[in-house]
Amino acid sequence: MGTSGKVIKCKAAVAWEVDKPLSIEEVEVAPPKAHEVRVKIVATGICRTDDYVLKGSFPNIDYPVIPGHEGAGIVESIGEGVTCVKPGEKVIPLCLPQCGECSSCLNPDTNCCLKIHLYESQNLMPDKTSRFTCKGKPIHHFLWISTFSEYTVMPDSAIARIDDDAPLDKVCLFGCGFSTGYGAAINTAKVKPGSTCAIFGLGEVGLSVVIGCKSAGASRIIGIHINKDKFTKARELGTTDCINPQDFLKPIQEVLVEMTGCGVDYSFEVIGHTDTMVAALASCHMGSGTCVMVGEPPLGSQLSFDPMLLFTGRTWKGSIVGGWKTKDSIPKLVSGYMEKKFNPDVLITHTLPFDKINEGFELLQSGKSIRSILLY
Repeated sequence: MGTSGKVIKCKAAVAWEVDKPLSIEEVEVAPPKAHEVRVKIVATGICRTDDYVLKGSFPNIDYPVIPGHEGAGIVESIGEGVTCVKPGEKVIPLCLPQCGECSSCLNPDTNCCLKIHLYESQNLMPDKTSRFTCKGKPIHHFLWISTFSEYTVMPDSAIARIDDDAPLDKVCLFGCGFSTGYGAAINTAKVKPGSTCAIFGLGEVGLSVVIGCKSAGASRIIGIHINKDKFTKARELGTTDCINPQDFLKPIQEVLVEMTGCGVDYSFEVIGHTDTMVAALASCHMGSGTCVMVGEPPLGSQLSFDPMLLFTGRTWKGSIVGGWKTKDSIPKLVSGYMEKKFNPDVLITHTLPFDKINEGFELLQSGKSIRSILLY
């Protein structure tokens, strides 16, 4: 492209400080350095994690920052040494990298690459500088990918090439939400046919867990949410029972144990609250139940629970981006979508122009959206 090697001026949503709405600004995006890629983002989703960034409850973030981590776009240019993508190819930026070299990447049983932000900050590129400037000031990156900028730069460990004919306004969900929920059921829990599952939280990620449980052959899928408006979509996707904890006087874990006789085989906490994490653990079978933590806990939270819950044989597991080795697996998931193996399109409730990003956050905060997609 004619812009290769040059600074590009474009629109981006900047969080200048905590607890302030995003500000649409003109930013300057520097060309990619060695082993970096500059991407034109076409579509990006608004995820609860981005809301955490605005509220200051995501760990180790430096402001000002350009959030966004669930996007899809087209490679504009590549730095020296990049071999995994070429200009003009469709890509998904990866909020969890796959460097291919660390102890996690070399271990077939984990996807938690040690280049992850929670291990080593991704507020700047690997050379500890930023590619974004606004009003003469450097702006921080978010998870190396900052999809709330029309053009963004990321290391080549944080990008995956996808099918040339994939619709970017739909497959951006594979960058985070759908892959996270679907993989929690398929990879982390390894849900078995005929089993009983409970999903705490029926937002985009929770509903993706439902899709995963159903495709794995679960015979009973119980959805739990305090907003009954979520139940219609949940039933369409495969939940057999939908319950609102506010309808009961007793704790929800007791309700679930009574409903199932002895607790569920698999429970998924997809909210990120410590009280529901413990309730989800207590709701699964005391001797053989597996509870998966999918919702991201807010910064500084601590868990308090009765260790007897684990002593009897329950398993408590964490799941990050659905357990997928991202660079290897996200393209395969997109191919599966193209072959109509699953249909996360139903999770998209709103499509908005990028300038209406703050409206998208209001829809998320008020519980009126499942997933809003922004188009540049």
